[in-house]
Amino acid sequence: MQAIILSGGYGTRLKPITYTRQKSLLPILNKPMVAHIIEKLPHEVNRVVLAANYRSDQLEEYFKNNDFGMDIIVSMEDTPLGTAGAVKNASQYIDDTFFVLNSDIISSIDLQALLDFHRETKGLGTISLWPVENVSEFGVVALEDDGKITKFVEKPKKEDAPSNLINAGAYCLEQEVLDYIEKGKMVSMEKEIFPRIIADDKGFHGLQFEGYWMDVGRPSSYIDAHKMLMDKKGVKMWQGEHCILSGRFIYSCIGNKAIIGSSDLVDTIVYDEVTIGDDCRITSSIIGANCKIGADCVIENCVIGDREIIKPGTRLRDESVWTKPLPEGYPHQQIGNAVQK
Repeated sequence: MQAIILSGGYGTRLKPITYTRQKSLLPILNKPMVAHIIEKLPHEVNRVVLAANYRSDQLEEYFKNNDFGMDIIVSMEDTPLGTAGAVKNASQYIDDTFFVLNSDIISSIDLQALLDFHRETKGLGTISLWPVENVSEFGVVALEDDGKITKFVEKPKKEDAPSNLINAGAYCLEQEVLDYIEKGKMVSMEKEIFPRIIADDKGFHGLQFEGYWMDVGRPSSYIDAHKMLMDKKGVKMWQGEHCILSGRFIYSCIGNKAIIGSSDLVDTIVYDEVTIGDDCRITSSIIGANCKIGADCVIENCVIGDREIIKPGTRLRDESVWTKPLPEGYPHQQIGNAVQK
């Protein structure tokens, strides 16, 4: 059995930390997001295909140095192809029932339960479902009692919504689904392919799960994911290896080899090999690798790129800090994403 992990895109909402790293390698509690996903796969999955484009070499390097006990392949896209286009591009590696998973969603989903339900229903596709309050921001499914999905309703008014359940970004599909996708085109699985399967009455189902679900594509939700997981582990701080720390840390994650003086960090993510001086207050921020932050700085709601130097006494609020040229190949503005969230 195989799994395709949608690892493409640039992560523009998380720039500038995505200027220098592949989006799915962004750490959650000091471990890449994609690693969290792979560790949840059922044991019978023996091949993972990473559909990627920007900085795919970093994925290849990571999996060369980290063994997950299965065949892991990076499937390159010359340009972003959307959720369905990326799957079709990776179809040469698929010879069985397969998962499709979004790399920027952290959730409590039981993928074995999703697979079991898919086999019971014997349809072409089964997707995970998550309840939301703000249905007008999502594509909502009409669901029958047996789990059969009869239609998607895009961003309905609350009173018109057939349910409060949205696509949660994990699919279990049969190979026949690949026949619906045109090769080499930007195609959305959710907006174009799934409605066709439903119209053909090929068997399309949804399974709701409980626990937690979070899209970590924005700085605020990326920080919230850390806080949520720390809460579940019963801690208010997460620390990497070989750190020298003197400060006070509340819901903050500190990377490896960090040196932090007597400063306060709240709701903050610090990457590897960062140095922070004394008497700083940093809140709701992301600090890239190898940054040096001088003493007596106040930083609030900021994203600071790798290797930036912040002078002592600096005050920053609601800023993205990047003083170097834009990396080659990175877009100047957000590129539309065919993933429906």
